[in-house]
Amino acid sequence: MPSRLEDYQELHTVGSGSYGKCKKVMRKSDGKILLWKELDYSSMSESEKQMLVSEVNVLRELKHPNIVRYYDRIVDRTNAKLYIVMEYCEGGDLATLIKKCVSERRFLDEDFVLRVFAQLTLALKDCHKRNDGGPTVLHRDLKPANIFLDAKQNVKLGDFGLARILQHDHSFAKTFVGTPYYMSPEQMNYEAYNEKSDIWSLGCLLYELCALTPPFTAYNQKMLSEKIKEGRFSRIPFRYSDELYKVIVKMLSLKDYLRPSVDELLQNPLLTRWVTEEKTKIEKKPCKCLVPDPCAQHSNPTQLEHKLKEQQLISWEKSLKEREAQLEKRERVLCVRERLFDEQLARAEEVLNRNNKLKLSHNDKDDDSVASSSSSRKKKVHFVDESKENSNSAKYPLSKEKSAELKKRLREANARAKALCDMEKNYQLKSKQILGMR
Repeated sequence: MPSRLEDYQELHTVGSGSYGKCKKVMRKSDGKILLWKELDYSSMSESEKQMLVSEVNVLRELKHPNIVRYYDRIVDRTNAKLYIVMEYCEGGDLATLIKKCVSERRFLDEDFVLRVFAQLTLALKDCHKRNDGGPTVLHRDLKPANIFLDAKQNVKLGDFGLARILQHDHSFAKTFVGTPYYMSPEQMNYEAYNEKSDIWSLGCLLYELCALTPPFTAYNQKMLSEKIKEGRFSRIPFRYSDELYKVIVKMLSLKDYLRPSVDELLQNPLLTRWVTEEKTKIEKKPCKCLVPDPCAQHSNPTQLEHKLKEQQLISWEKSLKEREAQLEKRERVLCVRERLFDEQLARAEEVLNRNNKLKLSHNDKDDDSVASSSSSRKKKVHFVDESKENSNSAKYPLSKEKSAELKKRLREANARAKALCDMEKNYQLKSKQILGMR
C-alpha cells in the first residue's frame, strides 16, 4: 500500500529552495525521524520535471552506506507537489561545517579529512561502477552543501538532482550543469565529460576542507572560468601532509585522463587504513529485518512522543560530550601555552638578575675609585719640627701632574658609568622583548 501524507508528522523546516522545502518529519508507524523534500512541480518545465524524476529514480537505485537513503515518495496531484522521503542527517552538511571553522578560526583535523575522502570515494565508486551492473551515474554537482553528516559524523552523499545516467562506460555528457566553483575544465569549455569530472569536483571539495576556501575563486564567472582553465592554485596549509597535497594535485589535473579513477584513489596508501575501516563496518553491520514490528503498528501517540523526546535527549547528550571533548582539548592547549610562558618569564627574570648583579659590581668599583681619590685629597698632619717647605706643600698638596692624572681617572670613570647605563638600557629592552614574546 503506497504511503500517504497522513502517515507522517511534520516537525520543522530544515531548509528551502526555489521549488520547495526540506522538512524534518516523523513516521507515525514506528516514530522514525526522516526528511522529506517537498517539491512544487506546477511551474516546472518539462526538462525540470524530467530532472526531478531522474533524482527519484537514481535515489531508488543507489543503496550504499555513504549515500543518502531513499525511503518513499508521495505524489499530491491536487496541489501539484511531490514528496521524496529520505534519510535524515543530524550532522548537517559540510558547507555549514566549513563556515563554522572559518568563524572559529580553526582547521579540520587531517584524519577527519581523510575519512571524508575515503567515504566519498566509496560512494562515488558505487555510482561510477555499479555493483548491480546498472548504468554509470555521474553526480555532476559535488560540493560541500550536498555532502551531509549523520550523528556519528559519517558522510552521506546526497542531492542527485543533477545526476546523469550514462548507458555505457565510454559515454560522455555534454550539458552545462553544476556549481561553477567545482566545475571541471571540460565543463567550462563545453566539452564532453565523464566520471573524471566528478573526480575534479571531489579534488576541489577536499582542497576546501583543508584550506576552508575553494581552490579557484573570482568575482565573476568569466574570471572563474579562466582560472579553472589555467589550473593554478596555492598549496593547502602546511599543517597537512605532502601526500594529501599530491593526491589533490593529481585530482585537479587539467587533462581528465591524468586524473585518478575511484579504484586508483582507493588503492592509494593514504586511504588504506580508512577504506579498510569502512569495509569492516559494512561487513559487521547487521541485516535489518524487513518484517514490520506489529507492536509498533499499534503504539499510541504518547509512546511515540516519549520516544521522540528520548532521541532528542540522546542527541543533546552526544553534542554535550563533543563540546566537553573540545573544551578539554582547548584546556590542554592553554596549559601548554602557560608552561611556555612560565619558562619565558623565568628566563627573563634570570636575565634581569644577571643585569642587576653586573650593575652592582660596576657600582662597587666606582665607589672604590671615588674613595681612593677623596683620600688622596685629605690634608696631611703637620708637626712642629717640620720645615717651611713642608708647610707650603701641605697647603698645596697636589702637583700639576697628579691633578692631571686624577682628572683623567675621573673622565675614565664617567665613561665607564655611561657605558654601564647603555648596557643597562639594552638589558631592559631585551627583557621587555622576552616578556612580550607571548
